[in-house]
Amino acid sequence: KGPSAFIPLGEIPREGAESSLRQLLLEAFGWAGRVDHVAMVMGLHPEYLSSFWKTQYLLLRMDGPLPYHKRHYIAIMAAARHQCSYLVGLHMGEFLQVGGNPAWLQGLHCAPQKLRNLNEINKLLAHRPWLVTKEHIEALLKPGEDSWSLAELVQALVLLTHYHSLASFVFGCGIKPEEDQDGGNDQDGGNGCWTPSPHSDSSPASEDSMGGSGGKDAMQEVEMLMERMKLLQENQLEEEGVTQEEMETRFELEKTENLLVPPSDILDPSLQSNVRCFVEDPEFGYKDFTRRGEQAPPTFRAQ
Repeated sequence: KGPSAFIPLGEIPREGAESSLRQLLLEAFGWAGRVDHVAMVMGLHPEYLSSFWKTQYLLLRMDGPLPYHKRHYIAIMAAARHQCSYLVGLHMGEFLQVGGNPAWLQGLHCAPQKLRNLNEINKLLAHRPWLVTKEHIEALLKPGEDSWSLAELVQALVLLTHYHSLASFVFGCGIKPEEDQDGGNDQDGGNGCWTPSPHSDSSPASEDSMGGSGGKDAMQEVEMLMERMKLLQENQLEEEGVTQEEMETRFELEKTENLLVPPSDILDPSLQSNVRCFVEDPEFGYKDFTRRGEQAPPTFRAQ
């Protein structure tokens, strides 16, 4: 039980917590009508939580060039790229609350072309940001019926990168769905948070995918891997002439044997339909930025 599959319930601040944290949680309840599991876990660091909420408020609620419903739809697009059904479901609900068209939630193909045009830069920022070029920006700003203004595009790109990062926080902290979200239907997004697993055929929103025995098994795998990595390091100190390349090969072998890193060319078949529908070109994913002995790819830098 509790908001996180990894952090004991006793360590999570409760709504009755004292002083500044209690005030923060009350403010969250007043703003959103609830204190979600992200806030409860992040409450372990109240100052960070305060900054996070200010950022969220500025991005989603304050004046800006993008209407509120489009901000939430962009959040959905960003979270879907990382298969984070918790955030996808959360913002599907927010999208409807601020007057968004329910038809758009049938998938990216039902959204206006202007939003669909963000798909290319969304997938690059999510998986291989070093491939973004000035041509990607120019294409979105090019005058036309579905063009973006510079102010709109800046806000959209900030939202995309913000939710790419937040998806990592959700996965890294094992954030579990709230009670009223667990087992939801397609309309409310079924806000289950799940981490793609290369050795599980069960539904990603199932109880075992993040909590229960599934969570325990994952933790045991991580502990076993860490122990084996420690032994490798100790052996390296004892062996003379072991190169860095050989150690990297051993490390990759350990990861493969433990099935913690799925092959990059295999698309997880259990991806939920209510997440998949917001993703075009789902096979596109992360690749190493640069490998030893290879020429580094060209990068687009903006200061």
